[in-house]
Amino acid sequence: MKKIIILFFLLFSSLTILAQDGFKFTKKVDKVAIPFKFINNLIFIPIKVNGVELNFLLDTGVEETILFSLEDKKEITFSNVEKITLRGLGSEDAVEGLKSTNNILETRGLKASNHLVYIVLDQEFNLSSYVGIPVNGIIGYQFFKNNIVEIDYGRRSIIVHRGIDKNRNKLEKKFQKVVITIERLKPYIINSIVIDSIEFPVKLLIDIGNSDGIWLFENSSKLIKVPPKNFEDYLGKGFSGDIEGRKAKVSKFKMSKFEFNNPIAAFPDSISIRNVKMVPGRVGSVGGEILRRFSVVFDYTNGFLYLKKNKEYYSPFNYNKSGVEIQHHGLQWVQETISLNTVPTVVLDDPFTLKTDKNASDFKYKFKLKPVYEIANIRKKSPAANSGLQKGDILVSINKNLAYKYSLQEINSLFRSEEENWITLEIQRNGQIHKFRFQLQNIL
Repeated sequence: MKKIIILFFLLFSSLTILAQDGFKFTKKVDKVAIPFKFINNLIFIPIKVNGVELNFLLDTGVEETILFSLEDKKEITFSNVEKITLRGLGSEDAVEGLKSTNNILETRGLKASNHLVYIVLDQEFNLSSYVGIPVNGIIGYQFFKNNIVEIDYGRRSIIVHRGIDKNRNKLEKKFQKVVITIERLKPYIINSIVIDSIEFPVKLLIDIGNSDGIWLFENSSKLIKVPPKNFEDYLGKGFSGDIEGRKAKVSKFKMSKFEFNNPIAAFPDSISIRNVKMVPGRVGSVGGEILRRFSVVFDYTNGFLYLKKNKEYYSPFNYNKSGVEIQHHGLQWVQETISLNTVPTVVLDDPFTLKTDKNASDFKYKFKLKPVYEIANIRKKSPAANSGLQKGDILVSINKNLAYKYSLQEINSLFRSEEENWITLEIQRNGQIHKFRFQLQNIL
């Protein structure tokens, strides 16, 4: 499954900072809960924009609110619209967009007025195919700025607390309190890392919109070097195109009093991050693969992060051992057979014997829309590449099971198995069916 790592550092052709209210409580309560969908270490929540419900990626790595994939949401109206240019992570050129002010956003007892949104016009920029659910936008700083935001990864729930001392005192009794800074509307933390037996501090963006655990920028410090045992990998997609780099294990990563041994770090190449305007001292990011092991609370107002272990804390650090990335490629109608419960009839000459009508059908056909999956990317020299699979191949079956019976998340889990399992893929290429078999390979 194609990971989507959303790290959008926007540079606008005419950047105008406007006062925005952020999200405020609409009722006299101290907290509200918002359930979220959790896919590939990323968080998705529903938010109404001008009365129309959309699905948003929650991302501390973005400053502003961004909308896209609105083709099916034509009922949304925007005011005060002007054209802009957007640029971010990736190796390609900027994309065209719109800026709109005075929008109203609402979700579960929270409301933001006078909200500024940026709208991506390029229909090719579509995150839905990468995560398997409709995604219409990304929201960052404005969601976090006013309140205390708790992300309970274990229960798949976001609890937004009022920013009052009573709530902060409760958190301090249960969580580990860590100092953070808010710079250019994003949160940063000082952690430490061990590479080549040398431990040194690292200033990292806390980025819940990054599905990887750690990103390190090789040219940002003399101590940050890609370990010898590494492999080239596709890291994700940004506004300016695909993000390439390498992955490797680092000896140790420390976050406050919490330690992780041999986590996997990504090292994006210099071309992919050339458009990123770094804050002073930043050398990378800490993302979802680390943060999902905690309940995490952001207090932007006072500059604190609160951490508490959850049951995933000791989970192994896995990665895609197949080298193949899968994405949605539309929908197909599939015929399914549905069993029927036939009604027994009483035979008149024997009231104690029940028989069914032999002429009655005990099944019927039903058509359902099911996903079509295609290979979006293949890592060079990977097991998938060596087997002969190609980008653009359409999946027919996985391990003898029809491909549409899997979710993208389930496919991704198969490829990230701790074991070096064998995988059999049946694919369609140029109208022909082909079968390929390869073994997951642990190369770190």
